[in-house]
Amino acid sequence: MFLSVFDMFKIGVGPSSSHTMGPMVAGARFLDTLRSSPFVAHGLRVRLHGSLAFTGKGHATDRASILGLAGFTPEDYDRDAADAALAANARDKRLCPPGLAPMVFDPETDLIFDYGPPLPAHANGMVISALDAQGDVVLQEVYYSIGGGFVRTQAELDAVTDAARDAPSPVPFPFRTAEEMLAMAQSSGLSIAQMKRRNELRFRDVATLDAGLAKIWAAMRDCMERGLTTDGELPGGLHVKRRARAIHESLRVDWGRNLTPPHQINDWISAYAMAVNEENAAGGQVVTAPTNGAAGVVPAVIRYWLDHVPSASAAKIPDFLLTAAAVGGLIKTNASISGAECGCQAEVGSAAAMAAAGMAAVLGGTPAQIENAAEIALEHHLGMTCDPVKGLVQVPCIERNGLGAIKAISAASLALRGDGTHFVPLDAAIETMRQTGRDMHEHYKETSLGGLAVNVPNC
Repeated sequence: MFLSVFDMFKIGVGPSSSHTMGPMVAGARFLDTLRSSPFVAHGLRVRLHGSLAFTGKGHATDRASILGLAGFTPEDYDRDAADAALAANARDKRLCPPGLAPMVFDPETDLIFDYGPPLPAHANGMVISALDAQGDVVLQEVYYSIGGGFVRTQAELDAVTDAARDAPSPVPFPFRTAEEMLAMAQSSGLSIAQMKRRNELRFRDVATLDAGLAKIWAAMRDCMERGLTTDGELPGGLHVKRRARAIHESLRVDWGRNLTPPHQINDWISAYAMAVNEENAAGGQVVTAPTNGAAGVVPAVIRYWLDHVPSASAAKIPDFLLTAAAVGGLIKTNASISGAECGCQAEVGSAAAMAAAGMAAVLGGTPAQIENAAEIALEHHLGMTCDPVKGLVQVPCIERNGLGAIKAISAASLALRGDGTHFVPLDAAIETMRQTGRDMHEHYKETSLGGLAVNVPNC
């Protein structure tokens, strides 16, 4: 299945692509089904399962579920309008989505956190039901938020058979593995970004593609700037203070001093990434890259390259994003980008691999060097758990993005020192990540039942 650059990079809202954006998207999809249904609903009900239940409140899943059923979507999210809709629901116990009659929805009874066994197809499952006046179900759908803002119904997941996976792709370069990607690059003489661009142009014209890529980078840049200029305390009860602004201001004071140690560049990179993830933790607008929890890695590496590498040119940002998306698509297709499915190796690890590939590309790397960069970055995140304290995308998530960005840059630099020959292929690292995620205990997969989440005081 072809995954567009706009699938891997989606403008949305924090703090979580799977726990916030996903339920909001699911709610909007259910409303569309209801609008085309012959049934008239009197009320609505949502039941959250698995990781959506265990860490849902910390990830604002309750808020997102209500807003999705009120007609809100991540891409055009308006914070003030959302707050007003939530206040109205708390007061009236009703939801008034566009194109439908008002429906009863009391968050105390109609939003259910089910802490029993997860639904069978994915750790992030939810059931949305429409009820008649007697409380009987007239329409019901099962949704899975599978990471990165992607949402699938049970039927859609069931339809993904081996035959469907092997069906011919309509794009000119239908690589499903890194090995195929390198072979196609060699036979065509094109770069990874050029192949990805031609695949994208199968579905949209040049102007639309370029405008979309510019919009993605603008959203990343604006999010980072908000984070670098905002201080205060993050919501959720952990009393975590924003740090990116103070770090950035301190670095600017030191900028240009002869005695500044070389390793201080790592602080710049971390500040860029932390700025994005502090905005995400505050519920601001971010770009999934490939998820919200890992949203800071790719933009931090781009910002480092633009501001600190003399040869950098903003004209190459599309090549960075296209290359990163190609690698992200391989990981999602063959493993996962979901912390609830494979731990944080699937989120920050995937983001680091994508960023390393993009960095190697804009620094002039060959396809083999780019693949090597992505492999190094992913390999050295293997086994990383997802154990957010109090279920919030704050500790250790914010700093983890900074270290992921540093690893990505180091991986790209190491790969460019070689000729692309390396021992472990990217496909092997991706498969190892999938197997490691399968074997990882559920306590370490975004449930906040193990790791730092139970060994650090929650308040």
